[in-house]
Amino acid sequence: MVHKEAAARIKINKLLEASGWRFFAEGNQRANIQLEPKVTITTQDIDILGENFEKVTRGFIDFLLLNDKGFPFIVLEAKSEEKNPLAGKEQSRKYARSQNCRFVILSNGNMHYFWDLERGNPYIITSFPTPDSVIGYQKVSSDPQCIIDEQVGDDYIALTQRPNYFAEAAWKNEEERSDYIQSNKLRFLRPYQLKAIVALQKAVKDGQDRFLFEMATGTGKTLVAAAVIKLFLKTSNSRRVLFLVDRLELEDQAKKSFAAALANDYKTVVYKENRDDWRRAEIVVTTVQSLLFNNKYQRLFSPTDFDLVISDEAHRSIGGNARAVFDYFIGYKLGLTATPRDYLKKFDTTSNASKDPRELERRMLLDTYRTFGCDNGQPTFRYSLLDGVKEGYLINPTVVDARTGITTELLSDKGFIVTITDNEGENQEEAYKIREFEKRFFSDATNTLFCKTFLEYALRDPVSGEIGKSIIFAVSQNHAARLTQVLNLIADRMFPGRYQSDFAVQVTSQIPDAQQFTINFTNNNLLGSGNFMDTYRTSKARVCVTVGMMTTGYDCPDILNLGLFRPIFSPTDFIQIKGRGTRKHLFLDQLFDDNVSSSVRHPQKSAYMLFDFFANCEYFEEKFKYDKKIKLPEQRSKGGDEPDTGTGAIPEIYEHLGEDILASVKEETIGAEGMKIDRMFFERFEDVILENDFIAASVEAGQWDRVIDYVNHEVFDKPHEYYTLDKLRKAAAVDRRLSLREILEKIFGLIPRFKSKDELLEEEFSKFVADYKPEEAEAIPAMKHYFKAYVTNDKVRHIINTKHFTELATNPVFSTRDLRAVPDKYRVIIPEYIKDYVSLNQFAA
Repeated sequence: MVHKEAAARIKINKLLEASGWRFFAEGNQRANIQLEPKVTITTQDIDILGENFEKVTRGFIDFLLLNDKGFPFIVLEAKSEEKNPLAGKEQSRKYARSQNCRFVILSNGNMHYFWDLERGNPYIITSFPTPDSVIGYQKVSSDPQCIIDEQVGDDYIALTQRPNYFAEAAWKNEEERSDYIQSNKLRFLRPYQLKAIVALQKAVKDGQDRFLFEMATGTGKTLVAAAVIKLFLKTSNSRRVLFLVDRLELEDQAKKSFAAALANDYKTVVYKENRDDWRRAEIVVTTVQSLLFNNKYQRLFSPTDFDLVISDEAHRSIGGNARAVFDYFIGYKLGLTATPRDYLKKFDTTSNASKDPRELERRMLLDTYRTFGCDNGQPTFRYSLLDGVKEGYLINPTVVDARTGITTELLSDKGFIVTITDNEGENQEEAYKIREFEKRFFSDATNTLFCKTFLEYALRDPVSGEIGKSIIFAVSQNHAARLTQVLNLIADRMFPGRYQSDFAVQVTSQIPDAQQFTINFTNNNLLGSGNFMDTYRTSKARVCVTVGMMTTGYDCPDILNLGLFRPIFSPTDFIQIKGRGTRKHLFLDQLFDDNVSSSVRHPQKSAYMLFDFFANCEYFEEKFKYDKKIKLPEQRSKGGDEPDTGTGAIPEIYEHLGEDILASVKEETIGAEGMKIDRMFFERFEDVILENDFIAASVEAGQWDRVIDYVNHEVFDKPHEYYTLDKLRKAAAVDRRLSLREILEKIFGLIPRFKSKDELLEEEFSKFVADYKPEEAEAIPAMKHYFKAYVTNDKVRHIINTKHFTELATNPVFSTRDLRAVPDKYRVIIPEYIKDYVSLNQFAA
């Protein structure tokens, strides 16, 4: 095993040097790595040291990493590659205490743990922390009792905004108090928001460091997050907080919210590359995509730079590769989500279900709950839409279920006729192709009927009497353009002279300044304001027609009408879209004429209309059958290029009868880089993608559903190059099945390269170890072998699932002896874990 020990040592050396640790003095910077007390080395020793480093007198070797004053700071224990780094945990604890060190790093070169002895358990890291980062981290007191004991009242945020508000005359006078709160924009926590904080404090008391708040859209998750941030910063359990969002437009929105609530005590910045603002701020807001780009999170940040990481819309912002960003940082973790796990509790997890698009949604939600330590399905705190309506904070919709003759036909037992593209870029077809679907559903007659119905039944603005502000969700950008035109034509007839084709506006990613349009719509100045009344501030544009831009996190409380002009297949999308209308609103706040105010009969928003032309509400609220199987298209033959004889028979072998013969036969093994023609094909595809402004903008905004849909329908299968996912997979020359998203992430530099099958397996197994923390360290190799065999081999999987274990006796991949080496309980745990959390599709050849 000498080579494994040396290999581990070399990897550890490189990781140390990459993180700024020094074996030798550099200029005026002294060496800060000490191998053992009184041990010195030369430069020639670095690459060969450790040929047998575990067989020294003490049985292991410790590295001492020194602080800027040369004192012992971190103990690093190195193990050989085949050993679990946790095997020497107690030895390193004893040695760290003898050296008065608070921190320990455990590593075998491939898997690494950072352990704060004052904080709890070792935490898996993917790179070593930098000296400066740990010095800063050491300043955090890390006393959970302070979090538990902190008194949090409803004025917890208000005390930061205006510390002496309670002593001011306007507050003491009850008649002036409401205006005083509004003019100073004071934020008070609602009772259920206080309960969320109390639930977190209780979880900390129970020894937890991960939390999940499941709160309906419109219940103030960002304000609760601000209170949590203050709780951790004020009690010195955090010196810097990272707030992750999944869309570009949510960065500024979050920054403004935190600045409004906490600016007097803490600085908030949006992270920008090549700027050090984040080092001088307590709250850093950024998108997951920004940190993933070229592995920026690993290059520019240390695992100890943030003591609290909050993930907004958690199951979106930590899905797929994004979880690597979230897990990279050490410390407390809080997830915020509006999507109840209950929506997916009935889903069938059989192997065939893995290609159902809803199965991807299920995996993301399950992974979210597991990531935040809620394996039992119960979040740290839950506040549902029903809770909000019952307590008077939210509004339920009035559903207008309208179906044409065509939609009624297509809502029969045959189900929706549509092509669905899942998150991995795979098309799941049912009955019709997308062109025929659009042709039948979205003819001019159908669009006109939908729009006419919408405008006839839409709620009116209670002050001006015009059509209330509305959002319509279309199938595609083309469909949005057509709906916008129809709405403007009808509005011109309904309200002669009032609008100049500015009643409805297309707000999709292909429209210049579309993002600013969404902001202007919220601020009531989209294409002007006060069209009906000069003293009333409301957007002249009344309807925004979008596809997906105004769903997650979009806050526009005076929305009165929502239109679902498309079928919806994701419960998350359904909840988010429905949530755009649930907030309450006082319309008098926009009116600047006291004489008119008294005549407004219903100034408070008490309802909103949800127009549903495709029975989405019925589908999700009453008949959402998660165990329904989606019929997949027939698989093509593996060869794909065999000549068709019409009979299915293998064509006869050609017999050469001529005199000429082959001069020579030469075999050439194609390496991992593939053939040149394959590489050129892939490079041409890269150029096509990078030159497309719509794709680039959508990737930057994190709108992967639109990117994948666009590539499938606008780039693939075109006559000029005839790009297909299968061709790109072959050109990439990777030993597993790549998803379209992975290919696009590679093109845009969000991942440096395609990971091999074994690298992915190692990652998945590391996640398993991090979750279950097996105490049987000596059995880790056997468990890993079991894990990999179950994931990659259909036959092994069948044997395990059916419990026909005798068949393992003749199995060349995984034998009976291999199974015996796996502890009994993990023979059950590992398959169940894989069924729930590992997508087998990506490991197919």
